[in-house]
Amino acid sequence: MCGIAGLEQKQGTTPDEAVLRAMTTALAHRGPDGSGLHLADNVGLAHTRLAIIDLVTGDQPIFAGPAAIVANGEIYNYRELRELNQLVTTTNSDCEPPLHLFRRDGIEGYAAAMRGMYAIALHDRQARRLVLTRDPFGIKPLYLAQLPDGLAFASEPRAFLDAGLVQPRIRRAARDELMQMQFTTGAETIFEGIRRVLPGESIVVSDGAIVERHRRAALPEGGPEAISEEAAIARFDAAFQESVLLHQRSDVPYGLFLSGGIDSGAVLAMMARLNDRPVKAFTARFDVAGAADENAAAEAVARATGADHATVTVTEAMVWRDLPAIVAAMDDPAADYAIIPSWFLAQRARQEVKVVLSGEGGDEMLGGYGRYRSAMRPWWMGGRQPRSAGSFDKVADVLREAPTLWRDGFAAAEAEAATPGRTRLMAAQAADIAEWLPNDLLLKLDRCLMAHAVEGRTPFLDAGVAAACWRLPDGLKVRGRTGKWLLREWLSRHLPAARPFAPKQGFTVPVGAWIAGVGERLGPLVAAQPGVAEIAKPDRVAALFRHAGGDKHRGFAAWHLLFYALWHRAHVERAGAAGDVWDVLSPRAA
Repeated sequence: MCGIAGLEQKQGTTPDEAVLRAMTTALAHRGPDGSGLHLADNVGLAHTRLAIIDLVTGDQPIFAGPAAIVANGEIYNYRELRELNQLVTTTNSDCEPPLHLFRRDGIEGYAAAMRGMYAIALHDRQARRLVLTRDPFGIKPLYLAQLPDGLAFASEPRAFLDAGLVQPRIRRAARDELMQMQFTTGAETIFEGIRRVLPGESIVVSDGAIVERHRRAALPEGGPEAISEEAAIARFDAAFQESVLLHQRSDVPYGLFLSGGIDSGAVLAMMARLNDRPVKAFTARFDVAGAADENAAAEAVARATGADHATVTVTEAMVWRDLPAIVAAMDDPAADYAIIPSWFLAQRARQEVKVVLSGEGGDEMLGGYGRYRSAMRPWWMGGRQPRSAGSFDKVADVLREAPTLWRDGFAAAEAEAATPGRTRLMAAQAADIAEWLPNDLLLKLDRCLMAHAVEGRTPFLDAGVAAACWRLPDGLKVRGRTGKWLLREWLSRHLPAARPFAPKQGFTVPVGAWIAGVGERLGPLVAAQPGVAEIAKPDRVAALFRHAGGDKHRGFAAWHLLFYALWHRAHVERAGAAGDVWDVLSPRAA
């Protein structure tokens, strides 16, 4: 896990090394173990390293003949690629085999061979081209900025902003998405001039311009297949075991983020099967009376598997102290309140491990969300579109103008997901996998963990698991009011202490209660922030914060405005995030 950045300019021009170093500095948190630079002709590659595999010889860039590579992520099947293809490598790095395969098999051949999470930049000096590739699920981020004399790429938008390559101007359409859905969709980011490389996309750049695009799908084609429940469980068991085994490949200590839910419980069950030593597991809880607390459930499965279990209690004081830094980490914004426990879990985990596995992707892959059950029903039976209502629909008087086109990007993803043969359930899952997963859940995991130099791994988001699960009949994913049926049945056999068929409690961060407790003081500060004042009525913002604990709609809306105020302060006003919430939002900080 690392940070990568670079420039590909028009022929005859040389990248500015000072700019590359500025981008490297902006990404230093992603790779505190070292850095590397490659300058050749009109291309410059930069790398910051978090050493996970091949601690001795794995520094990047890595070279082979006229080609060089820098990469962020892990290629889990690197050993198999090296052995099956009889590759002669000079390092034991997981990132060297892709370089040799690229030289031999070309863009689509090398991309199809990799199994992992990655954002890769390859410079082919002989062909005078730069190739950028992102993994099919979009687990690892990669961004582009078209410049007057070429193109820049980086693991995070902040690299362009800090290096002065792009000015932080806001796209209104993306801002509306953020306010209503808590994340933004598609290739365009919230910043004008900064784009995402899409999940599974490979881009070829030559003479400072994009000349080719290729795309590798994350999901198998086709609709549901005929398979018995027993055969499906056996197939899942084999695929999941292989995935977790691959995701544990590491030359440094690893652990698990354990909630009280069945996804991380399933990962723990498999890790316990595969490890001789107790699994190190980390759980977050909150100090608010009545808040959803999964610690008891997590402790039960930890005891049943003999895990070494640590609990992080997130207090209100911790939140107000660290929230500016937490939000600042989300330079590509996702106002998911789960960034709060993710941040503190990563902070705690870094004391013992450098890699953590998590359950992200289980709901999307196996049909866990309640909105999927609704999407399966036609409208005349009470069905409705996922995300048909936005966070400000019930408190519309707060904003100066009601967002109108905020759902267009997700609607486009839904239309693309509804391919022939797919059921309503599969289409809803595919839309989430295309947008919600990479632009919210995985973005949150990447930024919160990388801020503490911790690598996050997601064994549910694996080609083998997708092959085993994606085309299951709807009834093996959702049965009655129960989602993730197959996973629950598997877990009931392998870790019954997880109580997989117990009613889902849900994971709720008590942001509404926290905000309500200080709403009288916090509301006017948020209302006065330039980013918020531009889009919301100050008096209504202040009133919203005073009553944020009254219902979930007000709580969500207040949280989104607080997030946006802090985010705008850090990334648009460029005022930084030093200090607590009160320091950063106070008039003195303006």
